[in-house]
Amino acid sequence: MKILVTGTSQGIGKAVAEHFLAQGHRVYGIDIQSSTIDDPGYTHYIGDVRDYADLPDIPEVEILINNAGTQNGKDIDVNLKGLIGITERYGIQDRIRSILNIGSASGHTGSEFPEYCASKGGVIAYTKNVAMRGARYGATCNSLDPGGVLTTLDDGVIRDTQLWNEIMDQTPLKRWATTEEIASWAYFLTVTNSFCTGQSIVVDGGESINHHFVWPDLK
Repeated sequence: MKILVTGTSQGIGKAVAEHFLAQGHRVYGIDIQSSTIDDPGYTHYIGDVRDYADLPDIPEVEILINNAGTQNGKDIDVNLKGLIGITERYGIQDRIRSILNIGSASGHTGSEFPEYCASKGGVIAYTKNVAMRGARYGATCNSLDPGGVLTTLDDGVIRDTQLWNEIMDQTPLKRWATTEEIASWAYFLTVTNSFCTGQSIVVDGGESINHHFVWPDLK
């Protein structure tokens, strides 16, 4: 199938693109940085998801995965408005089979930077909107909302022993996800799945359900 992924030069986006390539799909990527993927089945476009008028012509996309994101004060413009622009350009058309928005557990809990949480909360609402409109094409639309993921972007936290221990105290499974795990979820929700739609799937090792319930350990 013809797959479009945004934010493919590193982290989750790169892992998602490589996972689909390994399964024999044709993958197109859009990123503000140069390509870091060397595969004959991959085509890379340098572009900014905010620049709607300058987006490349990629017709008949079958699976769209909105991954591009930031935490730099431009969160609403990139994480939400950019995602909407990409979806309206490539996703709302009769060849689409599935749209997946990479959100964040923070969109559910609000426990991160204000603009980032707001942008990801908007993604959750927009996902439901697109699910309703995409149904006419038989397409699904969901959001995949990770908690902590092991990427170089979070090296500062991962390498800080005190911070890391505090985070692990809040995470029942005592680890963060790998980018490959998130890529597997992305594949399942867009290729394997054909009936679940309009949902936001939280993948955070249980962090968002940890409410510090105090009770004797009954084992």
